[in-house]
Amino acid sequence: MANGEYDLIIIGAGSAGLTAAGFAAQLGLKVALAEKNRIGGDCTWTGCVPSKSLLKAAKIAHQMRNAHRFGIGSAEPEVDLKAVMARVKRVVEEVYQAESPETLRASGIDVYLGPTRFLDSHTIETGDDTLTGRRFLIATGARPSVPPISGIDDVDFLTYETLWDLEELPRSFIVIGGGPIGCEMAQAFCRLGSHVTLLEAGPRILPQDEPEASDLIASCLITDGVDLRLGAMVQRVWQNGDTIHVGIEGRTLEGDALLVAAGRCPSLEDLWLDKAGVVYGPHGIEVNTRLRTNRRHIYAAGDCLGGYQFTHYAAWQGFMAVRNAFLPSGQSAVLDQVPWATFTDPELAHTGLTESQAQSKFGQEAVVCNWPLDQVDRALTEGDAIGFVKLIHRPNGTIPGATIAAPRAGEMIQEWSLAIDLGLKIGALANSIHVYPTYATASMQAAAHIKVQQLLTGTSGRVIRGMARWAR
Repeated sequence: MANGEYDLIIIGAGSAGLTAAGFAAQLGLKVALAEKNRIGGDCTWTGCVPSKSLLKAAKIAHQMRNAHRFGIGSAEPEVDLKAVMARVKRVVEEVYQAESPETLRASGIDVYLGPTRFLDSHTIETGDDTLTGRRFLIATGARPSVPPISGIDDVDFLTYETLWDLEELPRSFIVIGGGPIGCEMAQAFCRLGSHVTLLEAGPRILPQDEPEASDLIASCLITDGVDLRLGAMVQRVWQNGDTIHVGIEGRTLEGDALLVAAGRCPSLEDLWLDKAGVVYGPHGIEVNTRLRTNRRHIYAAGDCLGGYQFTHYAAWQGFMAVRNAFLPSGQSAVLDQVPWATFTDPELAHTGLTESQAQSKFGQEAVVCNWPLDQVDRALTEGDAIGFVKLIHRPNGTIPGATIAAPRAGEMIQEWSLAIDLGLKIGALANSIHVYPTYATASMQAAAHIKVQQLLTGTSGRVIRGMARWAR
């Protein structure tokens, strides 16, 4: 190996890049990690970590207003958004400590900070340094997508990147986009005390989830006080002083702040991918199932590919990219189905196929079981019994998909994701003893209900009932 040449150069230090760098270092490879902004990526600085910290503050405010439900005097919270955001930033900094350049360098990873671009297929320029590598991993993530709304360039709008600079709670807060980011932030700011209007161009929010799940979240948002407008096509926006105006179908809304939450697009600008000969398009870098680009020594992972843009998926792909690049592995790292969660209250989580997808694939063999959360003792004790576990199953016991709407849905979905990945049947979940009382009991109850129904149906059911009567 030539002096200064790396086994692996990773461009982008978000979830995919950090995971890849850590694994590569453990393999004993000489690794360089180049990042143009801050180590940690969107998840640490502008996405998962700050948003969940803000949601926690919003939930506390909500609980204060509703404490009377538990025999405790309710109180209207005094929200100091500057103090709330200060705590959010403290949490971010705490998470960042495990990802800092000093921490990474101590683990054997060379870190380079500054704008990064390809000079050729084996060479990059990062800051003032020029590096050469045997293999590369592009993991540059994604950035907010801003729709071409008339006047948008002349308005001081917010995205999930700039939202965290707010220091005063907007009296009137307008959110464009009913996806996960839009729904989470709409609920959070409403609970903190803003008058929130959520605009969604489509017929429902969270369109990737089951219709009854998105309907439930919509109902909960409205109950909290969110002014939800479906089928709301934003035609233009403009600003007079501190007031932002949003025009929708002959009506004008006014707000102190505007959040554009219209999705994300791959961040590939200024990489000079053409000089490396890497094929890409508006939807991301093109890779095969092993995450290899058209250049055999260059891989890509995470949000820069387009498709599913989740921190956990990006991290997994970062690991798999290193595995496929350096170890004898041909495992696919581009999945058709990935678990996800939206962290509204209640949370909404999904894995596998939706009901419509399962019916398209399996026809009448795709059977649905909806288990209401008000049948779960822990939900009743917590006063959070709004929600359900929806399981899609087949006569052979396999589980094509699951959706959960519940306060702990993000944790509850994991056993169903594992069951689908391992090909477990419904009986395995029904026979697995779950701790009582927990929200996860709902999964066992639903699985047991399905299994009992399967056992007692048809010829087997008649035989089992006959045996029971004979034993009596």
